[in-house]
Amino acid sequence: MVKMTAIYEGEKHCLLTHGPSGAHISTDAPKDNNGRGEAFSPTDLVGAALGSCMLTVMAIGAEKDGVNLVNSRVSVEKEMVQTPRKIAKLTVVLHMPQSIPHDYRKKLENIAMNCPVKLSLHPDMQIPVQFHYDI
Repeated sequence: MVKMTAIYEGEKHCLLTHGPSGAHISTDAPKDNNGRGEAFSPTDLVGAALGSCMLTVMAIGAEKDGVNLVNSRVSVEKEMVQTPRKIAKLTVVLHMPQSIPHDYRKKLENIAMNCPVKLSLHPDMQIPVQFHYDI
């Protein structure tokens, strides 16, 4: 079990703390929802969690197989709907090293598509994912 805490600091700002490490993340409401957009919004963190989870689980699998993923990167674009206000779509684009063997790529892609964050998201959410081997 991992404990995380948050303190509301006023003006739609929260300070989140990761219990085991003491690391902090600040959040703010987005400009389109009465905030100033000065930090990640809570829903932005969902997109960031998805992208970083995919990279992390691929790295865990690749490391076991002696495949180097250093400099791989991901971008996630979030689209919201208003009624009810929620994330409608997270578009994920991963850029991976060209040196990854062709016969290994499907294994990595399957690992990413089954990351814990993706599996935890609502099935109605659209999550298109693209893999590019161009680094």
